[in-house]
Amino acid sequence: MGKKEPVTLFGRRLREARRRVGIPQDKLGVRIGLDEHTASARISRYESGVHEPPFEVTEKLARELKVPTAYFYCDNDELAEFLLVWRYLLKADKKEIGYIVENRLSSKRLLGKNVV
Repeated sequence: MGKKEPVTLFGRRLREARRRVGIPQDKLGVRIGLDEHTASARISRYESGVHEPPFEVTEKLARELKVPTAYFYCDNDELAEFLLVWRYLLKADKKEIGYIVENRLSSKRLLGKNVV
C-alpha cells in the first residue's frame, strides 16, 4: 500500500518541491531544525494535510528546498511553476516581463480592474 496523495494544496506543493530536490522526509525535517526522532512524521503530516506548519517553518522549508515561500500557497499551477523560475531571471528581464504584462492588460482595458 503506497502513501496517500496530499489532500491540501500546501501538502501537494511541499511533496512536489521535496521530490524535485530528491530529499527524504526525515532529512528535510532535520535540515530545517526538527528533532531527528520526529522529523519524518512531522514532514509526512505536513504533506498529507494533517497539519500545516507555522509560517516560520514554511520559510525554512522554502529556503531548504530552494523555492519561494509563496509557492506553497499558490493555488494556480501555472503561476506556481512561474514562481519557481522567476528567481533565475535577471532584474532587467523581470522588469521587461512587468512592462509586457502591464501593456497587455492596458491594451485590453483590464489594468486596474478586478480581473480573475
